[in-house]
Amino acid sequence: MRGRLTGILIMFAFYLFLDVYTYFGLKSLFSTQRNIRIFQVVYLLTSLYIIFSFYQMYVGYNQGSFFRSASTNYYIGIIFTAIISKMVFVGFMLLQDGGRTIYAIFSWISSLFSSENVAGNHLPSRRRFLTLAATGLAAIPLSTMLYGITRGKYRYTIKRVKLAFEDLPEAFNGFKIVQISDIHAGSLDSPDDVIRGVQMINDESPDAIVFTGDLVNSDKKEVDPFIDIFAQLKAKNGKYAVLGNHDYYGAPREFRNDKTHEYWKDFFAKYEAMGFNLLNNDSAKIERKGERISILGVENWGAGRWFPKLGDLDKALKDSTKDEFCVLLSHDPTHWDEQVIPHKKHIHLTLSGHTHGFQFGINMPGFKWSPAQYRYQHWMGLYEKAAQYLYVNRGFGFLAFPGRVGMWPEITVIELETA
Repeated sequence: MRGRLTGILIMFAFYLFLDVYTYFGLKSLFSTQRNIRIFQVVYLLTSLYIIFSFYQMYVGYNQGSFFRSASTNYYIGIIFTAIISKMVFVGFMLLQDGGRTIYAIFSWISSLFSSENVAGNHLPSRRRFLTLAATGLAAIPLSTMLYGITRGKYRYTIKRVKLAFEDLPEAFNGFKIVQISDIHAGSLDSPDDVIRGVQMINDESPDAIVFTGDLVNSDKKEVDPFIDIFAQLKAKNGKYAVLGNHDYYGAPREFRNDKTHEYWKDFFAKYEAMGFNLLNNDSAKIERKGERISILGVENWGAGRWFPKLGDLDKALKDSTKDEFCVLLSHDPTHWDEQVIPHKKHIHLTLSGHTHGFQFGINMPGFKWSPAQYRYQHWMGLYEKAAQYLYVNRGFGFLAFPGRVGMWPEITVIELETA
């Protein structure tokens, strides 16, 4: 709890710096005393509301509950929105003020060597149009993030992908797989919206549903309010799941096998209650008209230093033949480059999640951008290498920032075809 309080205090101190700098920057836009007074009152009330949001965030974090309430998510979102917006404004203003400071220094030095007695202030005034430009830029994250925390986080988007394979068994031509990932149940605050997402999946009449990890944020209890909802998912040939890195964080870390065993036994039972076949370094066969494909699942394996590396592809493949058509569920896309592509077995399609598209970015036809691309080589969408495919889903839920901007939650509909 002390660490969490320290983190909130550091964030609060940073916000106060941004708040004060923003105040003086915006104040320079007003010339009359009346307008300045109105601005000061409005700005003060806004700042007090953000401070109140910090208090509410602290209360929400210390309720002793695993479940994030809608109000706590809202206040956290307001804080993130205020900080990011003011960072944009202050960053732009610092560029302007840096230029003003450099000019003032050179002006002062020049005055020392001038024959004329130059007195007064050498610091030029802020340019009004530059301050207005900074305000306009800051309004972009302000408006989009407010949308993201109110509507964007449940703006489920269906992404349709058709993939053709020469060696796909004929009986599986047109086989439809619906993928979801990164539910992060501990962050969800609207069961009605989750039910709507489940209905969107069922409306696709999938042959199989796959979930590629991160059911919870940090503890198995987080999914309890949603078990009955996700149990409503329907697929003709079954529902399959794997673990993500966050699914391990709530397990007891002390060396007491009885506690660890009971934790995982209870956690795995939740998947069973939702109707998912949890594939921990294992596989399942789907048969049609005497032909079959293999659904492989590995535990989390991430190239990042702090991520669990428990995925064992060899174990998952132990019941698969050399030429069998395989679909692999692996939470972290870094597993694809590091272990799947180099493996002697040809894995036709790997389905991953994990990145969320950083829940922030631009996703337009012909142009995609997100901070995620500076962290992950494969961060969203479809990739191909050595005639093997990887698809990275943006995620069904959200984590940390309780919203999504541009990177809407995704339901992927993959249709397999014979080439």
